[in-house]
Amino acid sequence: MIPTISTIPTTATHAPLTLGKYRIAASPRLLPGGLFAAQVSIASGQGSASTARVMRFDSAFATHAAAADYGLAQGIDWVHDAARQSARPN
Repeated sequence: MIPTISTIPTTATHAPLTLGKYRIAASPRLLPGGLFAAQVSIASGQGSASTARVMRFDSAFATHAAAADYGLAQGIDWVHDAARQSARPN
């Protein structure tokens, strides 16, 4: 039997964060050549009233953890911007 080796480290997972009504989860993806692309999912609500958005970024990162950190940071920034927008008077 030939053992398989995963190219994505399983020890470098980032748990989803919850900020207010939003759940932020990074999900880096492996690019050809061994680099990683950052992406983040931002979800809110439950059941049929739920919404989700996924943001993908063009930058390439050397490690899975670096791509995950970048994705989480971008997700947190998006949530903070959304909170500022909703708090602003019309």
